[in-house]
Amino acid sequence: MQNPAVDPAIQRQIFGALPTGVTAITGLTAGGMPRGFVVGTFQSLSLSPPLVTFCVDRSSSTWPTLRSLGRFTANILSTEQLPVCRALARKGDEKFQGIDYEESLLGTPRISGAAAWIDCDVISEVVAGDHFVIIGAIKAVSPGTGEALLFRGGQFGEFNRWPAPVPGGRA
Repeated sequence: MQNPAVDPAIQRQIFGALPTGVTAITGLTAGGMPRGFVVGTFQSLSLSPPLVTFCVDRSSSTWPTLRSLGRFTANILSTEQLPVCRALARKGDEKFQGIDYEESLLGTPRISGAAAWIDCDVISEVVAGDHFVIIGAIKAVSPGTGEALLFRGGQFGEFNRWPAPVPGGRA
């Protein structure tokens, strides 16, 4: 039930101020076809045991396919992969056209050029409002190359480091 005191547009604006990583969740259909979608909610949940979590809209047509196989790869997209992000954010079965990948040990697509890959088994799914909250058990991880692609305020970007502090506390 919607809380009348919380305007969805204001909620979106406020949370849009927080930068998020851009992660492609990928898997294969029962027929071996690659499928995926993009989330900005992917994060580490636990180190012991190693768990991750992400959220996906309940209206997703891709998640039911990946859920049925019980495994996925989280591809942390790099700043060089904005075209991959846009392709996987579209609707339809042709999203993977032109995207290079190789299969992980779990048989899930690892997108070439990602900043990192995390291969997981689905262990839990919770319905929360208009989303599913997914918990995955990490089975393998691998660093890639490049910096992670970020999203904030409706725009894509990258992290800019501040200069290291000077010894003695002066900047």
